Amino acid sequence: MFTRAFDGDLGGRQPDELIVEEPLRVDLDGHVVSSTMRTPGHDFELAAGFLLSEGMLGPGDIVGIRYCGTGSPIDSEFNAVTVETGGRVPEPTARLGSISSSCGICGTEAIETLTERLRVLPAYEPWDLATLAAAPDRLRSSQPLFDTTGSVHAAAAIDRNGDPLVIREDIGRHNAVDKVVGRLLLDGRLPAHELALVVSGRASFEMVQKAWAGGFTALVSVSGPSALAVATARRAGLTVMGFTRGGNATLYSPAELV
Repeated sequence: MFTRAFDGDLGGRQPDELIVEEPLRVDLDGHVVSSTMRTPGHDFELAAGFLLSEGMLGPGDIVGIRYCGTGSPIDSEFNAVTVETGGRVPEPTARLGSISSSCGICGTEAIETLTERLRVLPAYEPWDLATLAAAPDRLRSSQPLFDTTGSVHAAAAIDRNGDPLVIREDIGRHNAVDKVVGRLLLDGRLPAHELALVVSGRASFEMVQKAWAGGFTALVSVSGPSALAVATARRAGLTVMGFTRGGNATLYSPAELV
């Protein structure tokens, strides 16, 4: 694609690269669950991570994942993923129809449903705060799609040394997290009690809920959290750090450290 830059004057034509955005439909055991706009790639991870975060399945439930459940993947243009559990999980309820990749849930009832099934995280060794504070800068150096387009979010799972184990980018910040969670789920590495989740955006309620569902014990964000996110994190026992830039940060949770 060609564009023209404007810096007070209109410049000449120049090549530009834009991030791809396409719909993805997620089915569970033959039932349509949701659709979301996403950056194609790591679609099986996205579907698995989304379903786990939604409480529709747990570790060990997945017996197969494939593109399209009723025909050729080419017919659906690789925009439909079917997750199969062999009937191990209850028949799902469609997730509020189509959802946005940037705003995942709506309503008090939905919030309560997502968190009431989760237990307080088990006691864990406190995280080294300097390691958490340095994480977003390390994540930023591993975002090739952002470097090319400037229009995607990133998420990563890091270990106690701050080393990233999984990094994913997507036009949707929730999708990036679901891809990370899905990769760990498919690799049999959940719950992620010894890992922290790092996100390039804000620490919203949804980010806290997804971290909690995945068993992470820390969540680190570049921007700040919402009041509901902090309250939920303290309820979970999740360490939350925000405004994390240049090695500096603000600690919001757990309450005993604030």
